[in-house]
Amino acid sequence: MGFMDGVSGKRLESVDLAGALVRDVDLRDARFEQVVLTGARMRGVELEHVTIDGAVEGLVVNGVEVWPFVEAELDRRYPDRVKMRPTDPAGFRTAWDILERLWDETVARARTLPPELLHESVDGEWSFIQTLRHLVFATDAWIGRVILGDPSPWDPLDLPFDGMADVPGIPRDRTARPSLDEVLALRKDRMAMVRRFVDNLTVDKLNADTTPVPEPAWPASISYPVRDVLLLILNEEWQHRLYTERDLDALTS
Repeated sequence: MGFMDGVSGKRLESVDLAGALVRDVDLRDARFEQVVLTGARMRGVELEHVTIDGAVEGLVVNGVEVWPFVEAELDRRYPDRVKMRPTDPAGFRTAWDILERLWDETVARARTLPPELLHESVDGEWSFIQTLRHLVFATDAWIGRVILGDPSPWDPLDLPFDGMADVPGIPRDRTARPSLDEVLALRKDRMAMVRRFVDNLTVDKLNADTTPVPEPAWPASISYPVRDVLLLILNEEWQHRLYTERDLDALTS
């Protein structure tokens, strides 16, 4: 109990607990961010009123594999979601059409808010502006660098994910407060870059691997399946728009 008395209400960051045994620990109202729980086993737990947002797969609760039910319910709520798992070039073009339409709707909604609210964090998450900056970074990293081979595609307003270590040459200014129009100009340019690529996507290109970029940076200078990279971008765009809509609900309430 002495240990728990010393930790209660504190922050644990960058702690490696892989393979640890956690027993008789009170985690009520604890918040977990950027936590890897792959392979975790929880027994004798009391789990009530818990919210989990993240990449979840293979979730067994009391002997029942529940993730397929979660996936089916998400597909029911968001009919366009199934289009985010394309298998051919036409499917990727359709998925990007959907994302462009959905983001246009979200941006139009954001424009109805006072500009200062677009820099407001909700529950410790990125602001609307920061989310757009992160998506610019994701496009630069995976499309500009990995697929198109630009060793340094970054813009000063790029915003890497918080868990990424600092990399020389990659900007990370979390305090920048650009205007919505400034960030949207970047977004328009990067979304057009993806549009050009998917519009010219062929089966051979889709099934190919990328050519490693010699210069070290992030992502690592290795080869990636083009299909996996495009699916990653679709997931980034889809999920972050949902997070943004959730936070806009909070800001407008």
